[in-house]
Order: sequence, then C-alpha cells, then structure tokens
Amino acid sequence: MDMLIFMKYLVIMAGVTYLIRVIPFILVRKEITNERFKMFLNYVPYTVLSAMTIPAIFTATKSIVSAVIGTAVAVVLGYLNKSLLAVAAISCIVVFVVEYIMKLVGVL
Repeated sequence: MDMLIFMKYLVIMAGVTYLIRVIPFILVRKEITNERFKMFLNYVPYTVLSAMTIPAIFTATKSIVSAVIGTAVAVVLGYLNKSLLAVAAISCIVVFVVEYIMKLVGVL
C-alpha cells in the first residue's frame, strides 16, 4: 500500500473517531434528566461488549461444541461471582480439554 494512501485513510479514520466522541458533547449541553434514557445509556457498554465478544467466542475455537461448553462454564462461573481472571482461565482450560478429548475420540 502506498504511504500517501495509508496516511489519507489514517487521517479520515482519526477524524471520524474524533467526531463520534465530540458530537455528543456538542449536542447535549445540559444534564440528562430522562430516567429511561439514562437507563438506556447505562446498558450500552454491556451491550457493545457482548456484541463484540460473543461472535469471537464462537469463531475462535475449532468446534462449536467446545465453544458452547466453554461459554456455559463462563456463564456459570460469572453467576457464582468468580473473578474475571478465574472465569477466563477456567473457560479457556475447559475449551482446551474438550477439544483435546474430541481430537482423541476422532470428532475433530
């Protein structure tokens, strides 16, 4: 890729990112008092995080079965209020073990 084209893309991307962050400050100058809208804004980070994470979970493994089992383990551990590190580590280990067993059995 030509460096000039890359720099154009970089400047455009930086401008769009900056505008996305600045426009709410320009349009909304006073405190938001609508309770429903405040509740909506409170859930946006969790929704975005889920929308980015869930598809990655199911495409990162070799089998959908290991992804489902790993996700189920993560949900249960999260429900039991385990730490984020414990949930991530144990879920990864479970996926690894499930895929290893599936490979031994001949499914993968």
